[in-house]
Amino acid sequence: MKKLKLFLENFIVYGFGGIINKVVPLIMVPIVTRLMTDSSYYGISDMSNTIVSFGSALAIMGMYDAMYRMFFENEKNEYKKSICSTAFIFSIFTSLIIFFLMFAFKDVLSQIFFGDAKYSYLIYITAIATLVGATNSIVSAPTRMQNKRKVYLIMNTLTPIISYSISIPLLLKGQYVIALPLAGMISAILSEIVFLVINRQYFSFKSINMNYLKPLLKIGIPLMPNFLIYWVFNSSDKLMITNILGTSATGIYSVGSKLGHASQLIYTAFAGGWQYFAFSTMKEKNQVESNSKIFEYLGIISFICTTFVFALAKPIYELLFTEEYVSGYIVSPYLFFAPLLQMLFQVETNQFLVIKKTWPNIFILSGGAIINIILNFILIPKIGIEGAAIASLVGYIFSVIICSIVLIKMKLMVLRKEFIIASILISIFITVWRIYLVNNAIIAITLSIIIAVIFVLLYLKDIKEFFNMIKK
Repeated sequence: MKKLKLFLENFIVYGFGGIINKVVPLIMVPIVTRLMTDSSYYGISDMSNTIVSFGSALAIMGMYDAMYRMFFENEKNEYKKSICSTAFIFSIFTSLIIFFLMFAFKDVLSQIFFGDAKYSYLIYITAIATLVGATNSIVSAPTRMQNKRKVYLIMNTLTPIISYSISIPLLLKGQYVIALPLAGMISAILSEIVFLVINRQYFSFKSINMNYLKPLLKIGIPLMPNFLIYWVFNSSDKLMITNILGTSATGIYSVGSKLGHASQLIYTAFAGGWQYFAFSTMKEKNQVESNSKIFEYLGIISFICTTFVFALAKPIYELLFTEEYVSGYIVSPYLFFAPLLQMLFQVETNQFLVIKKTWPNIFILSGGAIINIILNFILIPKIGIEGAAIASLVGYIFSVIICSIVLIKMKLMVLRKEFIIASILISIFITVWRIYLVNNAIIAITLSIIIAVIFVLLYLKDIKEFFNMIKK
């Protein structure tokens, strides 16, 4: 019961904290787009975030996860200080390298990511945000490691509020290009200062021990490909749209992706408690069966949510956005489904971690990323931003299917016929919606309800067992 209580507490607090951090920007999207005079400005702002996420991943080099892993190796305080301090000084060093490289190649980066060298001044803000973002993840880590849930919840609530408190006045003054990037940079700096003060006992020059750097890198560097592959999935589409269709199309796509990524609220809540559950149950006799059922249940929930998002996408956009952004509705359902597939993929790849063989994960995910890039090149010129969304979705579908096949052959996963039927039904629904029901929300919603009822009937036995378990 103690284990269950801890899991639920972490799931609720960290999941809810992560949701707040994402839901504020989601709510602000319609407001921000109405304040901007051109969709290209939103595209430029979003591409600035894309650079920050890529630069931060390179600078961190998996050090956050490595530090998290080694923190619990020894209960001595001095050891924990040494691990944190060593990881911090290394992240400062790598972040500064990325920082100065961005300064040196500002014109090139501006041309690649913004489509025009005239926005090179924005690279200065982006470089600072990258430097702060990379080191911020390290200085905030001890808060999570010590399970200080209240601090985590408060900071995740305040950070986006502070950011938009800065950006909205700037937008009202007409500073469309720098408003969002500058606000994000300032809020990140304030967040890092707060965490440095809170966790100051874990960071000092005296505690740096370079003997710990090698084991930290040994854990962290192999994780780098995963971060870069996820970046390809989440950001390469925007980069290609910018260079093929222009920043205005990127802006519309970015708005579509923001609302589409509402599913990340589900993913974030899941991630908040999953890690503890996965490792605490990995030695149980029925682990394979349990993990497989979790995969199926999360899959069915994802399918049901996705059908309604497909049905309601266009009416929601027509209600919330000006005419310029309404066309972005077409990408939202695909990009809603994609993070849910990422969630399913992570449930699957936990099985590789259980047997201490993580290399298949990288190869399978890389295959999906390559398919994503190839389809982007083919589909974006032909069908525009919808092509990029389809490419992302297909890349994740490929990864999940291949991973499932490999795990089933290794006897690390069991899929029942009910889930296979459900997967076929969701594929048929998406195809029918795109060909016939894009402009007919009423029929689409009706079909969504029918599909949901079928899914419930398929898993009626499991649902009854679940409620019986709750009663007991």
